[in-house]
Amino acid sequence: MPSTLPDGEAAPQSGELPESALRGLGERPFGFYVHVPFCVTRCGYCDFNTYTAAELGPGASQRDYADTAIEEVRLARRVLGDVDLPVETVFFGGGTPTLLRAADLSRILRAVDTEFGLRPGAEVTTEANPESVDPAYLDGLLEAGFNRVSFGMQSAREHVLKVLDRRHTPGRAAQAVQEAKKAGFGHVNLDLIYSTPGESDDDWRATLDAAIAAEPDHVSAYSLIVEEGTRLAARIRRGELPMPDDDVAADRYQIADSMLEAAGFRWYEVSNWATSDEARCRHNLLYWTGGDWWAAGPGAHSHVGGTRWWNVKHPAAYAQRLAAGTSPAHAREVLPAEDRDVERLMLELRLASGYPLAGVAPGARSAVAAALGNGLLETEPFKAGRMVLTLKGRLLADALVRDLVM
Repeated sequence: MPSTLPDGEAAPQSGELPESALRGLGERPFGFYVHVPFCVTRCGYCDFNTYTAAELGPGASQRDYADTAIEEVRLARRVLGDVDLPVETVFFGGGTPTLLRAADLSRILRAVDTEFGLRPGAEVTTEANPESVDPAYLDGLLEAGFNRVSFGMQSAREHVLKVLDRRHTPGRAAQAVQEAKKAGFGHVNLDLIYSTPGESDDDWRATLDAAIAAEPDHVSAYSLIVEEGTRLAARIRRGELPMPDDDVAADRYQIADSMLEAAGFRWYEVSNWATSDEARCRHNLLYWTGGDWWAAGPGAHSHVGGTRWWNVKHPAAYAQRLAAGTSPAHAREVLPAEDRDVERLMLELRLASGYPLAGVAPGARSAVAAALGNGLLETEPFKAGRMVLTLKGRLLADALVRDLVM
């Protein structure tokens, strides 16, 4: 959850949404995101809206956070009305959600179920730092109804973790995967980061080996992005560390795809691989395919029916708004149809299922033909009317999107 809020029109204190957003509500998949903005320490690369105890200040409390988030869940029910809206996915992100007690996460999940109802078989995920859970905690999550957990592994090399300011030991993430599987979690993800300054190809291969050996059923791998205002950006600016190299990142991506595919994983989104269709993250797929979601928490971004809004950033301001009975929404935007079309192209083209050729504007057909000729698109899906990225195309996905929307 990015720490910088965009501009937009003022959101009403009631949280009321425009009629256009509510039109068709319940016909699209609906999910819930819960942002937990607390961390023990701040990782040097992190630009998310998170707070350590020293940064939190007065007016906000980790201890009372579950009660505050539950108030927003109840607000969501009032705003969305009495339409039947079973929740297909719930995702707790952060920050470190597992800094809250398992009982607190359970209470928030129960509130979502009470107000909206969880669809049978709903996917319920929490992110977790490997050192923030133990077997008893994982047992508590499973008992509460969680069925998926995502661990931030990032690297298996100690010197790489040090550059990232990660506090866990290299082997802890793999151990946490085993603990989660033993507890009974059917789906476990590992998050990895590549092209960290000081990381070699061999370091990256060792990380992938360790991740594969842990036997999760899902792996996410992201190229390190140097965000302004972070400790990592300051170190690079001072010359203490080199800036990550795009060519190196491309090489690391290809290494990841090759090793993961050999281990039985298949890409389904540019940065995500799963061992089966059932192992894919349904919550993220809801984002990528234009579903609706309510996001609770400070700085959290929601989307319903083409209207997007975002909450006030600081936990104290967030708590004060809800305590006063008003919406924590800071601002919003109603997306024009053309912007929604561009967003759909940007997101769906990153999926292994691809994007329909029929959705491409006539003026972009020459760019499509060039992409096919340059080996960025798979030939057989193209003949069937869909654009599906090749491996080369995945490496150049952002540039291709720019060509298609200009």
